[in-house]
Amino acid sequence: MAGLTRTPRDRWVEEGLQALAAGGPDAVRIEALAKRLGVTKGGFYGFFADRDALLEAMLEVWERESTDEVIDRIEREGGDAKTKIQRAGVLTFSSDRLLPIDLAIRDWARRDEAVAERLRRVDNRRMVLLREMIGTFCPDDDEVEARSLLAFCVAIGEHFLAADHGDRTRAQVLARAADLLLDRPAKTTATE
Repeated sequence: MAGLTRTPRDRWVEEGLQALAAGGPDAVRIEALAKRLGVTKGGFYGFFADRDALLEAMLEVWERESTDEVIDRIEREGGDAKTKIQRAGVLTFSSDRLLPIDLAIRDWARRDEAVAERLRRVDNRRMVLLREMIGTFCPDDDEVEARSLLAFCVAIGEHFLAADHGDRTRAQVLARAADLLLDRPAKTTATE
């Protein structure tokens, strides 16, 4: 008789992250995760002492993926500072995987000080990266800080903005904002 295969720990964490992204921390329920995984909840306790341990593991995975892995990838793929900034933004705030989790954690942090502290740590690492990269083409410390803040606010805030942009698309406006923040000349189109 073949032995039972236990659902791997990382699958519990991944299902938890997907539940968090879809419905916030209240949606992360052991029984619901087990059902989505097609297993009994008994296997959960082989990896986690309780739901809080799962939530902590989820936060650890999110932090590692959204900082360490993003930074490793932009360094590995190379390019100038402006390319690295843009790549970091795309990997983090345009990702079908990381963006919904990041936004859910931001919402959760409004009600949980421990989560807020972790988010602060992650955002501080992201700001350090922005400051370092922007500092390579902008010599004024005050301007570096302002551009870093604006870049971060655009990356996060554009997901909450419902405004129209006249005869421009959101993508066009975001591209122009990136040009301004990264001190690049405006791209001209054939109709200009």
